Amino acid sequence: MADRLKGKHYRKALAPLTAELVCMARWAKATGARIVVLFEGRDTAGKGGAIRAVRDRLDPRQCRTVALSKPSEDELTQWYFQRYVPHLPGAGEIVLFDRSWYNRAGVERVMGYASEEQVAHFLRQVPEFEKLLVDDGILLFKYWLATDQARQEERLKERLEDPLKRWKLSPVDLAAREQYDAYTDAREEMLRATHTRHAPWTLVDFNDQKRGRLTLIRDLLDRLPDTNVAPAPIAFPDLDREPKVESYAVLAPIAPYDPDGQSSD
Repeated sequence: MADRLKGKHYRKALAPLTAELVCMARWAKATGARIVVLFEGRDTAGKGGAIRAVRDRLDPRQCRTVALSKPSEDELTQWYFQRYVPHLPGAGEIVLFDRSWYNRAGVERVMGYASEEQVAHFLRQVPEFEKLLVDDGILLFKYWLATDQARQEERLKERLEDPLKRWKLSPVDLAAREQYDAYTDAREEMLRATHTRHAPWTLVDFNDQKRGRLTLIRDLLDRLPDTNVAPAPIAFPDLDREPKVESYAVLAPIAPYDPDGQSSD
């Protein structure tokens, strides 16, 4: 496996892509395009980091992330796709799904939250559901972030040992460690049933998350139409007076955190 991409090289490569993402958002607003991007993959694959890399410099009122919690009792009685439809974009909006309706074909199936009959019904319906979205003009992109078991184990241990990441480690994540092959089988069946001409899947290697983000963003941008829309001119005349200087109380800086409880002064 190639050496992992260094942070400084990653940031240098990401900068021009970020500028293109800003252009994409400007194009979407100007044309009324509706963009949906699904981020799927195993636990620890890097979905959150990839989403942050896409949306970091975009207007959060235009580009939003959807990460739904487990369904409520009422939602369990509804048509499966019903809880996702209200989150679809309007004109000029970009929606990034941190996991999506494909939960049914993955975690719900493997962990026993959905029956085999429900999964089979989902796999029959999802190509039709996505065709309705695409036929209505939504630009739909589906990404599977691929990572092998050794890398997954490494990242799970990192979450366990880092108090700032411990919240990411759920009981479901721990139980899923024993179901690696079952998740692989579920993914392969899902891909066979839902990789369609109108809504194809794109698999991206995320064993190196930095390289994976760059690859995903480059692919997303390359699959969009020409997004070169010039920024609208903004008049910015000089003030007719000197800028005011305000006086205000300044708080004393706080000493750096010391995990041993000792002041670092």
